[in-house]
Amino acid sequence: MPIYNKLVRDRIPEVIESTGKQFSTRILENEEYIKELKNKSFEELEEYINTENDNDAIEELADLLEIIHALAECHGASIEKVEEVRQKKAEKRGGFKQKIFLIDVEDE
Repeated sequence: MPIYNKLVRDRIPEVIESTGKQFSTRILENEEYIKELKNKSFEELEEYINTENDNDAIEELADLLEIIHALAECHGASIEKVEEVRQKKAEKRGGFKQKIFLIDVEDE
């Protein structure tokens, strides 16, 4: 029996159950949940980095966004609040649309 020991989406137990396979799960405490969401974010980011086409990239970005939604809620914020903070940072420091790559800065 494969051992996963990882956070999964809410409906995965239903999916596994529909195959007739036996499985076990447990509900995480909040601190452990945040830790596992962080671990999951690295897993999904690695999957995004390894994509080779736009469709797969969008799928993995959607997974990352789902994790961001969950983390925002853990920290007492909505995704709208996260977006508001993102917009303020973009106004102050810009975004990444101009594709600027900083090479060096003179030391004083």
